[in-house]
Amino acid sequence: MASASAATSRVALDAMGGDKGPEEIVAACAQASRELKSKISEFILVGDEKVLHPLVKQYELDRNDRVSIRHASEVITMEDKPLRAFRQKKDSSMGRAVEMVKKGEADAVVSCGNTGSLIAGGTIRLRTLAGVDRPALASVIPHQKGHFILIDAGANPEAKPAHLVHNAIMGSIYCRIGVGVKTPRVGLLTIGTEEGKGTERINETHQLLKKMDKLIDYRGPIEGFQIFENEVDVVVCDGFVGNILLKTCEGMLKHLTGSLKAELTKNLLRKLGVLLTLGAYKSFKARFSPEKYGGAPLMGLGGNVLKAHGSSNRNAICGALRIASEILDKEMNNQIIEAIHEANAIMEPEEALNALET
Repeated sequence: MASASAATSRVALDAMGGDKGPEEIVAACAQASRELKSKISEFILVGDEKVLHPLVKQYELDRNDRVSIRHASEVITMEDKPLRAFRQKKDSSMGRAVEMVKKGEADAVVSCGNTGSLIAGGTIRLRTLAGVDRPALASVIPHQKGHFILIDAGANPEAKPAHLVHNAIMGSIYCRIGVGVKTPRVGLLTIGTEEGKGTERINETHQLLKKMDKLIDYRGPIEGFQIFENEVDVVVCDGFVGNILLKTCEGMLKHLTGSLKAELTKNLLRKLGVLLTLGAYKSFKARFSPEKYGGAPLMGLGGNVLKAHGSSNRNAICGALRIASEILDKEMNNQIIEAIHEANAIMEPEEALNALET
């Protein structure tokens, strides 16, 4: 499978997706064009050219030969039904960006738009890599001493054991590339660490993962309270559990920071105390900021698709572009194909067959 080098990598940006509008995406493009000079050769803004041209000029990108516009007249909104929108809005910015990857006109697509549409459309247009049946969304989440990969964060809610094995392998590869962990420790999320605890599917997955010792560093089952204690670098689960976990974490963090701010500003004495702890508060906020790892790759597809949060600001979108450059530079999809081939050969014949069923 051909892969772009860092010097020739082209990234299509869905400029109309996201809560903050096209200006934030154009601003991110301007920032990334400065910060990722040797990483991305071309930024392609996909969207309504009447909206984008003034913004490109505003951010002084009109004379930047690394930035171009590809017109798309429609937008997939957050309220649209995922698959229906992708099929009916044939000239959407998201659809055109994904199509560019399919045609080889771009090497990766980054979108802040409708997650369901991006997953459905990316899977339909790009299909999956050889040996992979279902894609998985890999999200980076902070823990005590760094970050861990949560996979799957929402792409495949009804995963079979072989799919979870693939998730473990893909998550481990992404952890090496995106987070920089040389030998990622992999854990299977369940309700207990004892042998035989959990559902039949989890137990079957556990037995299969133990056979993958040449491909991953599998540390066994883990419980929910362990994922933030730096015990593993990759947390494996199906998309149903992963999406609930991810959104619960986001909601809890928002609640805690809001409650903390309210308590610290209740009276003058507490406000004065805040000045003494301002450095710690800023450090805490930076630690949990999604900006550095602003893009979650949809792994296992025959093209590079990255989903940024709908409310991403320019820094987070620039972070997504950095991740795109890293997975292109390290030829992540080629690594996945090779590792999945080995995993399917290790699994029992019937399990390998199940992994390829549609």
